[in-house]
Amino acid sequence: MRKTLFLLCSGYLWAQDPLSLRDAVRLAIRENKAIAATVAGTQASQARITEARSGRLPKVNYSESFARSDNPVFVFSSLLTQHQFGAEDFNIGPLNRPDFLNNFQSQVTVDQVLYDAGQTRNAVKSAQLASQLTEQEQRRVEMEVISGVARAYYGVVLAAESLKTAQQAVLSAEADLKRAESVRAAGMSTDVDVLSIRVHLAGVQEQRITRAADLDVAKAAFNDVLGLPLDTPHTLTTGLAPLASTGLALAGLERAASTDRPETREMRLAKDLAQTQVDAARGLLLPQVSFRAGFEADRQRFVTRGGANWMASVSLRWNLFNGFADQARIAENSHLLRRAESDAQRTESAVRLQVRRSSAGLEAAVERIGVAKAAVAEAEESLRIVQNRYEAGMTNVTELLRNETALLESRTRFLAVHDQRVAATMLEYAAGRLSADSEVLN
Repeated sequence: MRKTLFLLCSGYLWAQDPLSLRDAVRLAIRENKAIAATVAGTQASQARITEARSGRLPKVNYSESFARSDNPVFVFSSLLTQHQFGAEDFNIGPLNRPDFLNNFQSQVTVDQVLYDAGQTRNAVKSAQLASQLTEQEQRRVEMEVISGVARAYYGVVLAAESLKTAQQAVLSAEADLKRAESVRAAGMSTDVDVLSIRVHLAGVQEQRITRAADLDVAKAAFNDVLGLPLDTPHTLTTGLAPLASTGLALAGLERAASTDRPETREMRLAKDLAQTQVDAARGLLLPQVSFRAGFEADRQRFVTRGGANWMASVSLRWNLFNGFADQARIAENSHLLRRAESDAQRTESAVRLQVRRSSAGLEAAVERIGVAKAAVAEAEESLRIVQNRYEAGMTNVTELLRNETALLESRTRFLAVHDQRVAATMLEYAAGRLSADSEVLN
């Protein structure tokens, strides 16, 4: 019990440690259940390769059976295999109506395929391609988790900044309310101004409540993508600072995506797998040659009064006609091959389009950051001037509230740096380069 409490406390304290984005990504790779599932799938596919390769090895079986009967044929043949047949067994009476006879039979058989028209080779190749597919699936899921962690991480930071902006708006509205009450007390305004600011204050207080709830949801979503309990607390250290440089050269990103993205690699592997299935279906029309050897011991008692024999044979099996099933299987796999080729072309076009979309989003986010910085500075200065003018009775409450709203909106737009961070991450993802060591996570 003490050990359990110690571990729980240790886990809680560990979760309170500062957590950078890169640390969060590594934590998710270790804890996220989607990645754990793909790792298990990869291991299973490796086992299937070993299973397919076993077709090249001999199959050895041992069997033990016991039979007791007075069937004349059974008795006659069993006495022969037991090496117990004598001249007296030719008598007509015992031959037609023998006594019960026991037969303990032990068999060891060895079967070895000598030629199977490439069936084992194709099975091994299919298993290897399937294993490579699961590896690409694992890489794709890992990239999805990393991008999900980045979005959720910045989502928490954005929600916290939005809450901070809402709290500043509440403080500013409260100061405006005091200012309006002072102006009214001086006889320079009416109750209408005070009521208008109170309505504005209620509105920004509502926004603060909503954004506090959004922050709680963002934290839970972040823990979900990490694979941790939803209430696990964190201290996030990677802020919403604009990226000075994305470190990505846009030229060649489409070409990189067509070769490095797991999706495009999966489509190429699926095409190879479909071709292998076509070859396997055609191989069913060719003959197969196998070898079989066996050793048999038959005894009246479990260990005595018995004999042994052996057998070796080579057989050929040729599928001359199977009701057109083989031809249909070849046609089916040929159609699936053409489908895989079309899917590969469609996927390559889709990932190239995603690169262009992500690149455009990143460029737009970079430009928006510059515009937003200027807008915040201008809105803050404009509000300062209007507040002074209102306090001096030189402007009305409508102008004051309009500037308050403009500042709140401009501060929200400044958080578009979140979009730049996410867009840079998604561009790495689109190019097939996103990993736990990517520079974009700094």
